[in-house]
Amino acid sequence: MKKVLSAKSMLGISMGIFGTLGLFTRSIPLNSGELALYRAVLAAALILVYLTISRQRIDLKLIKKEIPLLLLSGIAMGINWILLFQAYRYTTISAATLSYYFAPVIVTAVCPFLFHERLTGKQILCFCMSTVGLILIIGINDLGQRGNSLTGILFGLGAAVFYATVILLNKFIKNVTGIHRTLFQFFAAILILIPYVASTGGMHLKQLNGTGFLCLLTVGLVHTGVTYCMYFSALKELTGQETAMLSYIDPLVAVLVSTLVLGETMTATQLLGGVFILGFTWWNEKSG
Repeated sequence: MKKVLSAKSMLGISMGIFGTLGLFTRSIPLNSGELALYRAVLAAALILVYLTISRQRIDLKLIKKEIPLLLLSGIAMGINWILLFQAYRYTTISAATLSYYFAPVIVTAVCPFLFHERLTGKQILCFCMSTVGLILIIGINDLGQRGNSLTGILFGLGAAVFYATVILLNKFIKNVTGIHRTLFQFFAAILILIPYVASTGGMHLKQLNGTGFLCLLTVGLVHTGVTYCMYFSALKELTGQETAMLSYIDPLVAVLVSTLVLGETMTATQLLGGVFILGFTWWNEKSG
């Protein structure tokens, strides 16, 4: 029992930390591609240290077979981060995060085509109602209002598409699991982000002040490195349903940070849209 409670605590804490990501990125005056690159480098370095200390060996023979998929998923992860950071810059953290959490809905819609899975009536209903939620968040009548930019929400939705791509590609990766898979995805993300950053303005790390540098370290080491280690350690002891339910701490914390800490407004319609997306996605993932 103690181990299960410990695992739940670790997952809950990691999800809560994820929920504050937007708050810290707002204080880092770097473009999204450069921020994504530093995030991947810092997180990969920390995970390497963690694997070394915990003496978790990597079977390179198994990894060789999965290199193409690891490369593709890592590229998708890097693009996902860039789009998410762009979403934070163009709209409120709550709107960006709720749009981003449309990813499980995309996975549900695509799985029947990739894996020949049959959609149930419940899944179809959840997909339709979550889509209605996304429309409510976009708020067609309020696009001109500050903080409700369609551009930012579309960046968030684009990030959701690439996050869904990572999830789907991971279903094909059989030989590399958990934290090892994530480490090599970080490496792949670094490989694609280096030329992207070089071609879009280069490095500006020296221009960061103390606050910006501290926030960058927090995003790379805490929000990514530490939380990913906690996340995968917890996954070993929790069921899929427990993991799914605890994952909703992330968007809930993000909404609270957006409204209570940053003072960003969220309309009743957008709030209802968020309830639709999170509620029906949770119901879809709930067994029975």
